[in-house]
Amino acid sequence: MNPPTRITVIGAGFGALSSVLEIRRRDAKVEITVIAPRAELHYLPGTIWIPSGLRRREQLIVPLANFFRRMQVMHVAAEVTGLRDGGRVVETTAGDVGNDALVIASGGRFIKKLPGIEHAITPCEGIAAAEQIRDRLRAMHGGVIAVGFAGNPNEPAAVRGGPMFEFLFGIDEQLKREGRREKFELVFFNPSKEPGQRLGPKAVNYLLAEMDKRGIRTHLGHKMERFEADRVVTAGGEFAADLILFMPGMTGNLWFDTTALPRSPGGLLQADAQCRVVGSQHLYVVGDSGSFPGPDWMPKQAHMADLQAAAAAENVLAGLRGQTPSATFKVELICIIDAIDHGTLVFRNPRRQIILPSSRLFHWAKRFFEGVYLRKYR
Repeated sequence: MNPPTRITVIGAGFGALSSVLEIRRRDAKVEITVIAPRAELHYLPGTIWIPSGLRRREQLIVPLANFFRRMQVMHVAAEVTGLRDGGRVVETTAGDVGNDALVIASGGRFIKKLPGIEHAITPCEGIAAAEQIRDRLRAMHGGVIAVGFAGNPNEPAAVRGGPMFEFLFGIDEQLKREGRREKFELVFFNPSKEPGQRLGPKAVNYLLAEMDKRGIRTHLGHKMERFEADRVVTAGGEFAADLILFMPGMTGNLWFDTTALPRSPGGLLQADAQCRVVGSQHLYVVGDSGSFPGPDWMPKQAHMADLQAAAAAENVLAGLRGQTPSATFKVELICIIDAIDHGTLVFRNPRRQIILPSSRLFHWAKRFFEGVYLRKYR
């Protein structure tokens, strides 16, 4: 009797858990192992609501024990440190884990090279960062709040700017609700003169007009030089800031450096249209860990990771059956830019770009989607 086929998934975020779901839907018998430090999903899109109190930590952390039990997954609580034997062995802090096929979905890493970046809070680093923003806002009686993001200079697509617009508009709305907006100045900064280009030209125009309408000052088109404790310094001037929120560009995980896996110019794993790591056997990448062929506006967001996970699951099983992996993923961007009680819908695919005016309906749609999405994993 042949031993069961073993598939290992690295990560416990959107791409990793979607990969588990998609593999199990297609094959009830294959052995699935997930390697991640904790058996938890941290729902980071909901962190935009932490500063205003609309969400708390416990509402955004989903224990995965029940999900792993239903999916018949073995969880290895460990950090990955490297690979060997062409990816057939994953080296971890808890020992080696063998596999017949591997899916890497361990997310990206923010580039922290800008001098003084310790003076800025990076919201998408996790729930603790959003709680820090909440606590800082509560303690402030006025001042300047600077919000911005930048890309990976070697790979412009490796950026996650959307949430920064949500923190910006959400803080503006929160301060208005609290009756103290006039005590604060909000400044949005970005090295590009047209921030948010991946959302499409219509969205860029909308976002800049929305900032103007809300009295949010902009500092655009200047290369970032450094942060100081009380200011943002760019090649085009500097300005004072009492609180700095900044999302740097993304690159690959540190442990990628210990492997011979092919890398993109920005340090991500180089993937083909089937989500295979280029030049590898039975080794796939999903989500922020990978650099994929496609339009330059391809988003780094959970929805895209879910689409890639479905293609990777189909292909990994086909490859193990001796078939030629041929599934690809569609490229589309769907997001609701939320502002606490209303939101703007942005959609983009290769054929069209749509932006729908701000509405309370979209805020509630975002909250509804959160509940539906997390139900799969509870």
